[in-house]
Amino acid sequence: MIGSAARRPFEAGLRETGISIFWTAESGLPRFWSVTAARVYRLRPSRGSHCNRTLSQVGFIPQNFTLFLRPIRLHPMPLLALGLNHRTAPVDVRERVAFSPERLDTALRDLLDHGGAYEAAILSTCNRTELYCGLKEADNRCVVQWLGDYHMLPAVELQPYLYQHVEQRAVRHILRVAAGLDSLVLGEPQILGQVKAAYQAANNAGTLGTLLERLFQHTFAVAKQVRTDTRIGASPVSVAFAAVGLAKQIFADLPKRGALLIGAGDTIELVARHLHENGLGRLIVANRTLERAHALVAAFAGYAIALEEIPAHLGEADLIITATTSPGYLLKAAQVRDSLKRRRRPILLIDLSVPRDIEPAVAELNDVYLYAVDDLKEIIQENLRSRQAAAQQAEEIIDSQVEHFMAWLRAQDGAASIRALRQQAEAVRDEAVARALRQIAQGRDSIDVLHILANTLTNKLIHPPCVGLREAAAQGDADMLGLIKNLYRLDGGEVQ
Repeated sequence: MIGSAARRPFEAGLRETGISIFWTAESGLPRFWSVTAARVYRLRPSRGSHCNRTLSQVGFIPQNFTLFLRPIRLHPMPLLALGLNHRTAPVDVRERVAFSPERLDTALRDLLDHGGAYEAAILSTCNRTELYCGLKEADNRCVVQWLGDYHMLPAVELQPYLYQHVEQRAVRHILRVAAGLDSLVLGEPQILGQVKAAYQAANNAGTLGTLLERLFQHTFAVAKQVRTDTRIGASPVSVAFAAVGLAKQIFADLPKRGALLIGAGDTIELVARHLHENGLGRLIVANRTLERAHALVAAFAGYAIALEEIPAHLGEADLIITATTSPGYLLKAAQVRDSLKRRRRPILLIDLSVPRDIEPAVAELNDVYLYAVDDLKEIIQENLRSRQAAAQQAEEIIDSQVEHFMAWLRAQDGAASIRALRQQAEAVRDEAVARALRQIAQGRDSIDVLHILANTLTNKLIHPPCVGLREAAAQGDADMLGLIKNLYRLDGGEVQ
């Protein structure tokens, strides 16, 4: 806390209303301060660190403190969501405007310095780059220009790929993004984690203010509600998800089962991960390159075999999933028939390969359930239809929650006026109290000083409405008279 004696020269250099001071001590958290009417108020602690210009011109810097100057906004600012995604821009454009995590902190600060924003957060993934900003003015051209300049691209080249949402549409956009309604795969859950990471990066950079802080917290709550109240993420929509989902339907006791996966590419790796997460009892991976199979099973406590060893291990598997690029069948009907003689229990085979890895005649064997990739596509399409129905429910939730946020945003107009009124009243109070204390120090009777203080405060605080009442009466302005009467409860109602 800056002492009153030290504060006066500090305040003398800062007479501009709406200035935020932010310094970092050698220990403890940074502190935000606001200078209004030449008085200093602490607003809130923050872990961020951002500066627009140093206070070398102030004339007073506390010992062991580094100070920075940053404007704050006393009134609600235009909210903007600007960006491009997999629907509006090809990958070669998206990769040119992506932000690497290690440069995000610098980019956020630069956006505040040169992009016309008071607050900012950046969401950058493989499918989208989006800027969420509280703007200084209702003009987003500075943000577009900044995005182009930062990535050394002419803004005119970016413009055809950009979408821009303001105010209510911006709120709706971020809620839909976080709920997975705007994703390449409808309802996918990873995007919420990416939105949370964007929030954390902006928080660490010190570029969040009241508007975006509230927006992101509201977004997280709505995304959770969508996940809880709808089945948007309940049905698998990838072949790996669908394959494991099918296995769970057939084998309720998956932890007691064994699986043989043939191949070691991305699809099999994803299948292995899903099976592991669902508690599969035993995992075997067969691959043409044994080293690759060893590398894959290392993370899932399984073991690897070569393709030539598959017949010897068929009897251990209740579930077999293949995904290779082999030109011929890797599993013949005769091999599966022999394994059934040894095991005498059903087996599920899922062939995700094109061309197929499993001979179609296997489906004619008893106790064998064979599914090809086209069979899973039907499951995926059905699940997509299920998600689309859930998406309609999610849109209804979002419609309601957009209005809730906009109601809060509209209320900030009143909140800014209330803050200004309170600060004005506190300034009058402090001035009157200071004068009263000086009079008491000079030996004046304390009772007299108390009466003078009360009269002074009364006169100064009612002066503005009294002037307004006289002017309204003189001009015959009945609406203004009524407004002032209602505001000050002059109709006989009690003032709370």
